[in-house]
Amino acid sequence: MRRLYCFILLLALVFILPAFSQQRWEKTYGGASGDFGRAVQQTLDGGYIVVGETHSYGANPQVYLIKTIASGDTLWTRNYWKAEHEYGWSVQQTSDTGCIVAGGTYSPGDGWQVYLIKTNASGDTLWTRTYGRAGDDEGYSVQRTTDGGYIVAGWTNSYGNGYQVFLVKTNASGDTLWTRAYGGTGDERGYSVKQTQDGGYIIAGGTSSFGNGSQFYLVKTTATGDTLWTRNYGGTGWEESKSVQETSDRGYIISGETDSFGNGSQIYLVKTNTFGDTLWTRTYGGTYPDQGYSVQQTSDWGYIIAGRTGDYPDCQVYLVKTNASGDTLWSRNYGGTGWDWGYSVQQTSDGGYIIAGETDGFGNGYQIYLIKTDANGSSGVEENAEGRGQRLEVKITAIPNPFVSFTTMPGHPSDRFALYDVSGRRVGVYKGDRVGEGLGPGVYFLRPSAESTKLLRVVKLR
Repeated sequence: MRRLYCFILLLALVFILPAFSQQRWEKTYGGASGDFGRAVQQTLDGGYIVVGETHSYGANPQVYLIKTIASGDTLWTRNYWKAEHEYGWSVQQTSDTGCIVAGGTYSPGDGWQVYLIKTNASGDTLWTRTYGRAGDDEGYSVQRTTDGGYIVAGWTNSYGNGYQVFLVKTNASGDTLWTRAYGGTGDERGYSVKQTQDGGYIIAGGTSSFGNGSQFYLVKTTATGDTLWTRNYGGTGWEESKSVQETSDRGYIISGETDSFGNGSQIYLVKTNTFGDTLWTRTYGGTYPDQGYSVQQTSDWGYIIAGRTGDYPDCQVYLVKTNASGDTLWSRNYGGTGWDWGYSVQQTSDGGYIIAGETDGFGNGYQIYLIKTDANGSSGVEENAEGRGQRLEVKITAIPNPFVSFTTMPGHPSDRFALYDVSGRRVGVYKGDRVGEGLGPGVYFLRPSAESTKLLRVVKLR
């Protein structure tokens, strides 16, 4: 009997401990001239790999790759260039613990081309490849395929008929095996590709050739890129899909944006069966413009969607968690006082979520923004954990906020305030009359007492 009790206790610890070990933090990365995050993936060591674009390092805009440890602290960074302008939009860790990165490269003589970079585990370049013809060709999604090669999706205008979805299949060395273009007489764009369980591919993007206006565009192919079927989804306005994933029932989940359903721009989620027939659709958002950029099925068979809510000059990263039917379980938004945008989300091994995007809300211009949450979407520092547009009531006030030298805390009974940076580290304890004096620029969080769970976000400009 004693052994049975010990076994039951061990099982309880296995399931309970992860809930208490979920990391929560927010980090920014970059220099002084503008840096943008586009995709994130958890790596085998529990850390993260993030790709985007940097204007801070190098003479021209370049692909920017960041490797972090599990706490978000930087392990190394790399930037890659070929010509006049490069960007990275998709990244995946490969079986050799290196990375494959897809994006675009531009030179005046060749225009835009799809840009593929293979690195080792330290981020050093093993090889690069470009794909395209005389027109403009851009890459937005890459995945390692079961034969050890890669599949890359984007768009092209090198094949006539305006812009079309562009698909490139390579071997393990990046050499082209075949290319395909898909579309009609209008314009098509490809943003996301996944290999499916039958060895073929599913591609999501937008089309103006089929349906009314611009709609979601879904293309299912064989293993050699031949079209099996295409579908378009939406209303009479504007739809564009940014992300697709094959689901556990061998159907598909597609996310993007729509303005066809009466409340301006909203997140649009479409669930289909294995043939692309619609099972249900959902929209998420309020009266502000809302866009969905990334969707993933979660371990409870529901879905997690990342994007943005609000409009220039003030928008925030927007995260929506649904059940298997697409009904909202909760939503969260994150960010500072300016422009914050979420482009990529993934469920992490501890059951939480990692989100990558960009921010200019923390006083240092545009930077890459990485958010690690627990299973309930809490990063530990966000003001609005109760949902989109619902700020937590904070009983303290900072004047001025943002500030340059220091801020004050008028009218609060406590005479001391703990101040934390965006990683949750306490950086000082201040009296209410001169808070933040002597700190560098950035975003900080004030807590009036050790017992309080309320945080007030303050921003030091310089």
